[in-house]
Amino acid sequence: MAVEKIDTLVVGAGQAGVATSEHLGALGIPHLVLERSRIAERWRSERWDSLVANGPAWHDRFPGMEFEDFGPDEFVPKEKVADYFEAYARKINAPIRCGVNVTSVTRQTGKPGFLVETSQGPIEAERVVVATGPFQNPQIPAIAPKDDRLYQIHSTAYRNPAQLPEGAVMVVGAGSSGVQIADELNRAGRKVYLSVGAHGRPPRAYRGRDFVWWLGVLGLWDLETMTPGQEHITIAVSGAYGGRNIDFRALAHAGITLVGVTDRFDGAKVRFRDDLARNIAAGDSNLMDLLDAADAWATRNGIDLPPDPQARHIPPDPDCLTNPLTELDLAAAGVTSIIWATGFAQDFGWLKVDAFDDKGKPRHQRGVSSEPGIYFVGLPWLSRRGSAFIWGVWHDAKHIAGHIATQRSYLHYHAQQQR
Repeated sequence: MAVEKIDTLVVGAGQAGVATSEHLGALGIPHLVLERSRIAERWRSERWDSLVANGPAWHDRFPGMEFEDFGPDEFVPKEKVADYFEAYARKINAPIRCGVNVTSVTRQTGKPGFLVETSQGPIEAERVVVATGPFQNPQIPAIAPKDDRLYQIHSTAYRNPAQLPEGAVMVVGAGSSGVQIADELNRAGRKVYLSVGAHGRPPRAYRGRDFVWWLGVLGLWDLETMTPGQEHITIAVSGAYGGRNIDFRALAHAGITLVGVTDRFDGAKVRFRDDLARNIAAGDSNLMDLLDAADAWATRNGIDLPPDPQARHIPPDPDCLTNPLTELDLAAAGVTSIIWATGFAQDFGWLKVDAFDDKGKPRHQRGVSSEPGIYFVGLPWLSRRGSAFIWGVWHDAKHIAGHIATQRSYLHYHAQQQR
């Protein structure tokens, strides 16, 4: 049986794969996109029911199409985000083949390109673009208790409060996912303990502009490297309920009990680090630094924006902050569920090429791999801070497609000279 051949194979049809297909198509590069499930599947089946995009509709989209039926400052529900990418794929006539799982990629011997093994047979590709994104393997830390009496899930498996057994809930992780889930559970009448680690806390909006706008004009989306020591700091921001600031003190005053980083489990008890006050203070400092930078930018550029003194208001410290818990007896507190909002690990075990460092991380320059012919799109900090966001992926994909076009031109010249 003849082996299917393609110039460029794109693995994954989420936002990264669709963006890559657009730019490859615009340059006339023959390509195929393989998706193991449906287009933008993770938006549909690996997020909670009430999730909305964390950025407003004017910002969190591709340049070539707006969201239908949503105003520019609205936050689009997850199903509509997935619909958007499906519609975009139709708009650009993207050659996407769904229901195909890529099981391995190996370099060919004695000829160019790669052999790609899939659930529907082998494909030979001159180049492979890895567009599987950053949310691959949900991570639950090894400290998780081995206790069948507790209902434990990763945040990707959480859907709504009714899914959980009756009782209190501990949410571990206070980035965007953990905070929003904890808030939803508290609003549903659950007793919630929220384990808060290091975090950034930008304002949802300041002086009439969303924080995504401020990061843009301040050049912070375009930062090319992370600040040392902040590689694992998450951002607490939410588009839920029309978009609002995340204020941990306000969450506590609304009924959530804040605790420090979850350190270990000793039998029925969980121990917390004595770092809650420091983590909250660092988040406050992050907020104030951004507000100061925004004010300085507005003054420097003579931009007249309405003052917003409320943005600097810090509520009184709740009791759980002034007298933090160092341990909690889960049974005595009525905790029956733990939700681990503890992030993801990347999985490139199927990519059997020399493209990784000794820690298993991709070696690349702006997505161009150290292994010629292998490319990455959609990873955090691929080229800048905004790389893993919808609009950032689009720009990174444009760079990758341009690099592929340049390499094809060299090979085209070689082929002409061989005639």
